[in-house]
Order: sequence, then C-alpha cells, then structure tokens
Amino acid sequence: MHESTSVFPSVPVSFTGQSLISHGGVRVLTGFMDALGFGRLCEARLGQFVPSGARHRPGKLLGSLAAMLAAGGEHASDLDILRSSPAAFGRLPSNATVSRFFERTVANAELFSYGMETLTRELRTRAWNAAGDRNPARSATAADPLIIDIDATLVTSHSDKENVAGNYKGGYGFAPFIASCDYGAGHGSGEILACVLRPGNAGANSAEDHIRVFHTAAAQLPDGFYDGNGALAGEKVLVRTDSAGASRKFLWHLHSLGVQFSTSYTLPVGKAHMIDWITDKEYWQPALDQHGQPRTDAWVINATDVIPLTDYPPGTKLFLRAEPLHPGAQPSLLDADGHRITALLTNSPRWHGPFLDARHRARGRCENRIKTLKNTGLGKLPFFDFAANQAWANIAALAFNLVSWLQLTALPDGHHAKAWDIKRWRYRLFATAGKIITRARRHQLLLPESAPEKDLLKLLLTTTGQLEQLLAASG
Repeated sequence: MHESTSVFPSVPVSFTGQSLISHGGVRVLTGFMDALGFGRLCEARLGQFVPSGARHRPGKLLGSLAAMLAAGGEHASDLDILRSSPAAFGRLPSNATVSRFFERTVANAELFSYGMETLTRELRTRAWNAAGDRNPARSATAADPLIIDIDATLVTSHSDKENVAGNYKGGYGFAPFIASCDYGAGHGSGEILACVLRPGNAGANSAEDHIRVFHTAAAQLPDGFYDGNGALAGEKVLVRTDSAGASRKFLWHLHSLGVQFSTSYTLPVGKAHMIDWITDKEYWQPALDQHGQPRTDAWVINATDVIPLTDYPPGTKLFLRAEPLHPGAQPSLLDADGHRITALLTNSPRWHGPFLDARHRARGRCENRIKTLKNTGLGKLPFFDFAANQAWANIAALAFNLVSWLQLTALPDGHHAKAWDIKRWRYRLFATAGKIITRARRHQLLLPESAPEKDLLKLLLTTTGQLEQLLAASG
C-alpha cells in the first residue's frame, strides 16, 4: 500500500471566475472609516487636490492607501490586492492616478500638510468622543496627564532622494521626528500625533526640532485640551523624551506653556562623586514595575537637594534610579555597588519617586509605536521629492491611527486584541478570506464560520455599525 510522504495534502489547483477575496477582514477597517465620515471630511479638507470632475475623490484615494498600508502593503502598486475585489472595496484609483495626486501635494506641500493635520484632528476628535469612558481626553488631569512621547528614528534610503543624508550610524536616509500618544498599559497601542521628516544628518538633540514637533503634535489634540481663548491646558499634558530632550531651551519652552515633562538626563561626569553621598539604601525607595509591584534590587531616590541643577525651570526635580547591571553591560564611572545609575528630570506635581520612575520607564512603549509606523509605510518612502515622502509619511500615520482608533472605540476594556501589534491584526484578522455573492441585486460578503477570529470580526462589525448610527444622529 502506497503512503504519501508529503508534509501537506497534495490538492490540485485551478483558477475560477468566482468573486473570492483574500483580505475580507479589511472590510472592518473600511467600514470604520465610513462610520467616522471619512469621505466627507477628506472632501472638505483636501478636495482641492483632485480635479472637480475626477471619479476618484480624496476620500477614495487616501482611504484606499491607508487601508492598503494597514493590511500590509508597502507600495502604491500593492493596491492591486484590493483592486481585485471591486465588489468589496469599490473601484480603486490606478497607479497613475495615485502618482498624479502626489504630484499635486508636492506643488502645494504646506497646504496639503495643513489639510492632513486638520483632517486627522477631526477624525481623532470623533473617534475619542465615540470611545465614551475610554476617551483619553476625559481622564487627563494634572495628576494623570496625557503623555506625549517624542523620539527620533532613522529610515534608510536605498536610492538618491531629495534631502537624504548620511547618519551617525553610517547609514543613509532620513531621520524623522515622531510624537506619539501613550494610552497606558493594557489600553491599546497608542497613536501617532506627528511625523516630521528630516534629513538623515539632523541632530537628535535639536531643541528647535523638539519644539516644532511638539507644537505639531499639540495642534492635533481635541478641543478639550484648550481653554476658551485657544491656549493649551498644559497641566493636562506631559512630554516624555530620552536624554536628547533634556536641553534647557526645550524644557524652558515647555515650562512657559505650563506643560509637564519627564526626560532622561545624563549626569555630568564631574558630579559622579556626589552619588557616593547617597549610596546608603536607607534613603532610597524600592522601584516599581509597570504593575505597581516592587522590583527586585532596584531603587529610586530624589537627588534634587544633593545634585544641584543649574539654569533649569523652577520646580524641576532630579531622580536617580539604581538597578543591577544587565548581562553584558559595561560599567561606567557612575555605577555604584554593581548598580547602573540613571537619572530623569521632571516638573511633575507628584513627588512619589518610584511612581515617577515607573512612568518614565514606560517610555519604551514609544519604540513599539515607531516600529509599527515603519511597518505601515514609513519604512519605505517611495518618492524622490521630499514633500511627497512627507505626504506618504502622513498617510502611514493615518493607517496606524485608524487601527488604534478601532481598538479604542470598538473593543471593551481588557479585550485581548487591544494588545495586538499591527502584524497580528494583519495575520489574524485582515487576511481573513471571503467570497462575494449577490442576493436581491445586492452584494454580500461571506466570511468563513471557521475563521479563527470570527467572534472578533462580529464584534467589530457590530460596533462600527452602531458607531455610524451614533455619529449620523449627532450630525
């Protein structure tokens, strides 16, 4: 008796004219865009970038690109995956139409940037309002402010493009500055507030660039963060950065706006001997992890009175953290008793050092958001013109945010999908295959009962339908 040694079943393959689609789960995202009134907002903000008689309006252009990037595409030509299913996603613009659209953004770069900023601000306002009690603006107070993480990253360019330059790591490309909003652990991935492209040789510690990206991000916050005169309610916002953001000019600027800050700080080598005065752990407090539990052999102390700060804003406090050296880490002059000593500066009205330290160490989550943004389009900037690549970066941020807003508005607290990164959303949900059928002269999308995330699909489809009715009723 012959037994097959194949690893997988040997099933004959043939092609069919049936309306099968490979990314049926993307219908959840496109339905969410329609629920937010995406098409009407795009027409109002960016209608001038499309000829008046054109078939493909700004909503279709931006919406299809954002859906494609969220689903895993990397180039405009990857729209082919969605174009193959017009019954599910409509007639999508051709590659030539997309190219002409970006040419218009280059001709009016500032106008397009302003249109995108106002568009995403309105979308964010609608999404946050629809989130109800999960609205990040409702819970923002001086004691528990909304956290904006600012960090720079590097994007490699494999060809010559406008404003590319060598970077400090020996690469070649761009050094975008990214401001992102942190929802906190267990509440979702957060979102991108601003993505500002810069040449690859731009400095990470530029105070002017920090100020520029902060104001770009602050302009994205809903009206609840501004008073009746249009001034930012700075006490409800905290800016968190690495040591590159510890420049006095940037911190004084935040202080002038009443904004809180928490930034890593590089202790001057000349003050290393001062640490010896406070090495007695009797004066230190046990450090906390992200769940509020004490960490093993890690300590925090307020060293403001021991290590004086010069020319920093009033109310700035200096905290030190001592933790065991990580395996393979090289000791430095500031290490004491086998512990790595690091520092942070903050003007927070709270004084509990372990809490402030744990909140600052959560800045590592912004690295995940930057990685995700690169996976939704920022990692491959396709154009020669700098303005076109900035427009592409803005659309990549939109794709990132649409998934984040879907998590925020449609998923209840504690749902397992709130912790998913974009690759898991793609593989588990967006890549769900389906079939288009016609009943009573109307198209209908059939998804398999055996889909591993059938319950999640049902929840999202139901919630986005309710959201559309809610927003339509509110005008």
